[in-house]
Amino acid sequence: MPDERGWAVIRVLAGAAVLAGLVATVGAEAFVAGLRAVDGWSVLAALLIGLVTTVLSAARWWLVARGIGVPLRMGTAVADTYRALFLNSVLPAGVLGDVHRAVRHGRHDGGAGARAVVLERVSGQVVVVAAGIVVLLAQPGPGPALTTGPAGGASAALAALAALAALAALRSARVRAVLRATGADLRSGVLARRTWPGVVALSLAGLAGHLVLFVVAARAAGAQAPLPELLPLLVAALLAMVLPINVGGWGPREAVAALAFGAAGFGAALGVTVAVVFGVLGLVACLPGAAVLLWLRAPGRAPVPVPC
Repeated sequence: MPDERGWAVIRVLAGAAVLAGLVATVGAEAFVAGLRAVDGWSVLAALLIGLVTTVLSAARWWLVARGIGVPLRMGTAVADTYRALFLNSVLPAGVLGDVHRAVRHGRHDGGAGARAVVLERVSGQVVVVAAGIVVLLAQPGPGPALTTGPAGGASAALAALAALAALAALRSARVRAVLRATGADLRSGVLARRTWPGVVALSLAGLAGHLVLFVVAARAAGAQAPLPELLPLLVAALLAMVLPINVGGWGPREAVAALAFGAAGFGAALGVTVAVVFGVLGLVACLPGAAVLLWLRAPGRAPVPVPC
């Protein structure tokens, strides 16, 4: 059986295979159109929305860390969350930024800082996936065109995808081992009465922010369908990003968008274009993380004590 590194390589190769299959199916023009659709207004919107969603994620981390006694400052949380998001976006596995964040914050306090990162990420994903499942199941189908005919099965397929994404949020053996070893941290850092309402609220607000960015991407790409028809399609594509077979977040998102938009009658190529615009805007949204990374690596800067 492959080791952890081997599985990471397999997941990246699988994501690359998904992208190659999409290029062969819908053509490269759908990807090129997505790159061309990004304009100055969408970039500005991405930076503003990215600021909001990053602060929300950092606040969730701060809340969980405080719950287990880790003295994390909000400014540090925002800077390190930006950096982690940027690394997640530019490195192949899509999670290496969070791994770096966990290692950096866990080596000064016996691992409590790392456990706070794991608990924050897992709890946030669980809330987002659960909310996404509710949205999908509340719809008669991902768009009116899916309620009748052969495409009617697409709704069930997307619900199954959401369930698979929920399992993917907890699939890592390392994450499960950490959670089993930190039952007390889970109870005090996430499930405590003073903590879980904030975790849920911040996660839902972050989900709303990502959906707003997806709407910006859809409009930039030329998707003019009413929001009630677009919403389940965008939710399905967003949930696909949880699946651990991607290249820096690319792969399943574009594939599911192609399937959903195609089944809804909007065309698979448009779905790919929308997903590509979202991917580019997502990278733009976390670009301040590159500035944080460069600032911390600047010559003459002393290492910043962590946690702080």
